[in-house]
Amino acid sequence: MQNLIEIRWHGRGGQGAKTASLLLADAAFNTGKYIQGFPEYGPERMGAPITAYNRISDEPITIHSNIYEPDYVVVVDDTLLESVNVTAGLKETGAIVINTTKSADYLREVLKGYKGEIYTIDARKISIDALGKYFPNTPMLAAIVKVSKIMSDEDFIKDMEGSFKHKFAKKPEVIEGNMNALKVALNEIKKIS
Repeated sequence: MQNLIEIRWHGRGGQGAKTASLLLADAAFNTGKYIQGFPEYGPERMGAPITAYNRISDEPITIHSNIYEPDYVVVVDDTLLESVNVTAGLKETGAIVINTTKSADYLREVLKGYKGEIYTIDARKISIDALGKYFPNTPMLAAIVKVSKIMSDEDFIKDMEGSFKHKFAKKPEVIEGNMNALKVALNEIKKIS
């Protein structure tokens, strides 16, 4: 399939990686794309490693399996870098986006020679500043949209505002903080050279 983008998310139960993958699928769908967003279930519990996936295309998607050679990988929790092979199958023409403040040297070493692009963002700081609590999925969602260019920043922000109004209808006080976290994250994603 041409124009197919495959994304694998790595996080821990309770950090919102599954929710972020589903929000990304909804946003891409709302811009006219064909989408898949699904988690890989195992014995998940709070804090246990989890995996979620997205497929996004301009054409109908006929593949119905896990993603083994993703274009992009999102790492919501950098403690997984030493326990999970996050670059397994990751295309060198793609990129990895990591929630971390660790050094470029550390990342190159722990990613075992991955030759594709590496991006970092401090999702902890962004979410605490914007929301008052640690919810890394909101900044990570913005980060992967920026890196993958699935849609324009403007379309993404507009769609997420509508999505958050629906999702947080009973908690409208959290909408502004989430929107701020998205906007800050779009500007604070950094590429490691």
